[in-house]
Amino acid sequence: MNNHEIDYKLYGDDMQFVEVELDPGETVIAEAGSLMMMDDAIRMETIFGDGSKGHGSGLMGKLMGAGKRLITGESLFMTTFTNEGSGKRHVYFASPYPGSIIPMDLSQFGGKIICQKDAFLAAAKGVSVGVEFQRKIGAGFFGGEGFIMQKLEGDGMAFVHAGGAIHRVDLQPGQKLLVDTGCLVAMTQTVDYDIQTVGGIKTALFGGEGIFLASLSGPGTVWIQSLPFSRLASKVFAAAPIKQGGGGNNVGEGGIGGIFNLFND
Repeated sequence: MNNHEIDYKLYGDDMQFVEVELDPGETVIAEAGSLMMMDDAIRMETIFGDGSKGHGSGLMGKLMGAGKRLITGESLFMTTFTNEGSGKRHVYFASPYPGSIIPMDLSQFGGKIICQKDAFLAAAKGVSVGVEFQRKIGAGFFGGEGFIMQKLEGDGMAFVHAGGAIHRVDLQPGQKLLVDTGCLVAMTQTVDYDIQTVGGIKTALFGGEGIFLASLSGPGTVWIQSLPFSRLASKVFAAAPIKQGGGGNNVGEGGIGGIFNLFND
């Protein structure tokens, strides 16, 4: 085993957090800002990249690993949590928005999981967090959230978060699934990923589901989220009160009366 072996426990339903149990000397890595709380005797340290040996040693190796994280929109830095006490200690990580946390034992999925670019939450030390580019031209140009993805490699535990409810689908050889590109959370490396256009011009223009869907072909496992963060953010933004110029008044919630406020200045 190359990764630290960590135990964990999930709490909550719609706003989950994960408790990671560390034996003396064990370390877990996490995204900056994901910490919820921790026991004493745990040492925090900020590092370049993920701290794995997959990018080579020395300054250049660390810069390459951190640079790849920058491509996915993540911070150049990650945080490690090491138990320096004499007994077991616990550290807790929380999702950044409403949804679920998916625990993944990478050793059970061929040592590699491909996930959406902001899905990674935490993992055992030794798990490599890199970038996965889609090789097909169609997926690259029209894949939306699915173009640049993260890859988690190793043989330890990793924790991925996503919005809403999570549905796992085990695809059989030749089985095909069409998914909104924003709803795809993660997949095993054996799944064939491509982009497929929606049939029918009326469906494409007025269907509200976009023109392109992700085509996932088995064998392999995929995880689908019911509420992508981009969809949640767009709804919140659309419902946000609008400030009127100079007056600072907001359009009221609901009701046709709010429409007339737009013309009162």
